[in-house]
This record gives sequence, C-alpha cells and structure tokens, in this order.
Amino acid sequence: LAPKSSRPVCPLVGERSVRQPMHNFHVEAPSELLAFLFKELNQVPRTRVKKWLRLQCVSVNGKAVTKHTHALSPGDEVRVEPGKKTPLAMKSSPKIVYEDEHILVVEKPAGLLTVATEKVKTKTAYFELNEWLRSVNPKRPERVFIVHRLDRETSGLLVFAKNEAAKFKLQKNWDQVEKYYSAVVEGVPRMKEETLKSHLSQNKTLKVYSTDEDETSKLAITHYRMLKTNGKFSLLDVFPRTGRKNQIRVQLADIGNPITGDDKYGAKEDPAGRLALHARELSFKHPVTNQLMKFHSEVPKELAKILK
Repeated sequence: LAPKSSRPVCPLVGERSVRQPMHNFHVEAPSELLAFLFKELNQVPRTRVKKWLRLQCVSVNGKAVTKHTHALSPGDEVRVEPGKKTPLAMKSSPKIVYEDEHILVVEKPAGLLTVATEKVKTKTAYFELNEWLRSVNPKRPERVFIVHRLDRETSGLLVFAKNEAAKFKLQKNWDQVEKYYSAVVEGVPRMKEETLKSHLSQNKTLKVYSTDEDETSKLAITHYRMLKTNGKFSLLDVFPRTGRKNQIRVQLADIGNPITGDDKYGAKEDPAGRLALHARELSFKHPVTNQLMKFHSEVPKELAKILK
C-alpha cells in the first residue's frame, strides 16, 4: 500500500474530496447570506455551514464571500463547494495523506493541537477530522480514534484509527513504529552524529526536563545526524527511539542546540516564526493487512529556507 495523492480542499485537505457534495442555489427573495444558507442547508449542522463560510467555500455570483450579513438579491447565484481549494484551509487544517476503512494518515500543520485541552475544545486535528467525516456521510458518520500525538507546535505526519480494534493494534505495536523528524537547531552540534540518552521528568507547569534516574523519570533515547549547517543554524535528521513527551526538544536543548523557535526550551532565534520541528517519515505495519506502510512528508518551506 502506498500513500494516495492528495489535493488541498475545504474544510479539510484530502483525497476524499470527491465525496464532498456541491450545492447550487438560485436566490428568489432578498436575504442575508447566512440566513439563506441555514434555510437551504437545513439538514447540515449550523456550525458546519458557518465553517464553510469562514473557509471561503461559499461564493455569490462566482465571488467568494465570508461575511454572514452579505446581502442577497433576487437572481443571485449561491454556490457551496466543500471540495474547493482554498489557501485558508491549507493553512489551518490537516491534510489527508492516506485513508482506508481502518486508518487515516494526515499531515498536521504547526499550531494545531492533536486533541482538545481544557481551554481548546474544537481547534484540534481530532475535532476537524470527525467533523469532516460526519459531513461526508451524515447518515452513517464515521469517527477517528487517537493513536499518538504531536506537540501543538510540531508539524507533520499523524496517524488516526477508524475503529477501536485498529487503534488497540497500532498502540500495542507502537514501539515498533519508525519515526523520523527534521529539526533546525541553533548553532552547530559538537558531533555530526550522536545518540542522546537521559531520564525525563515533568514539573508542575508541565515543562519536561532531564534529571537523574528515579521512580518517576522515564528513559528517553534520541539519535540525530547533521545533514547541513551554515554555522548559525543546522538541519538535523532525528530518530527518536522512545516516545517521551518533548524528548527531542529537551535533549537537543541539553546539548546546547535548541530547536529554533522553541523559546520554552531556551531558543533565542525564531527565523521561521514557529517551532522548527517536522515529523517527516513514518513507517509501521497496517493493523489489519500487516503490510508495511511508509509515508513521507516534505519539510515545510519556511523551515527549509532557514539554511539558505
């Protein structure tokens, strides 16, 4: 099995865009746009209609409109295109890389949570994907299950299961999954290639730090290889052999080379305006077919430009 090709779509970016319905309406009486949409799309949840409007999936007479109170006149033509390519959707939503009846692999943008927190409930990859699956088939809605997570600031490949059996199988064998990251760090590491080992703990503010081995600390192992440097910044290929929270960020900071944009762990430079960490490659056995699945995600342009 190989990753499917994908095209950016609204409200999510993915291969299943062909299943997104398109709606065309002819306006017969004066109305405000949102009220008109609520009336015509009465079977669609109102939150989803508002989202389509916000993500520029609605056009009036061929021009994208996002204003709820946009005045409609008799004779206007309104089109709703959930499969429409929009820059806004590309920036804010997960991009679907691969999907079958058991798993879903996406590229998560930096700044988007994987799952909800006490303060953020809906601006997450988990919420976005569930909303999209419900919109594709309202009568038989599917849902996703959390398999693993990426930090909010980290971009790249993320796997979800589409049933509990697949979730449990993937999590049971997660220690066999190979994950590779690209990281741009400050300075030049003292060694071109090294395996970092330390025990990690977390304080009351949820900041992770290296400490002596004790009953609460967890062993973290990360291997890195320097690919390129300009003296000020270096591009590393990073292979975490364990899956501890923030381990790449903490251990690179420990050797004096924090990831750029990572002020939480001591970075002083932020050339990309984001944490320069990207989950680039993912390799695992399919939970049902047992076939080896390999996925690759290109390093974001804003990170690649740092060393140019």
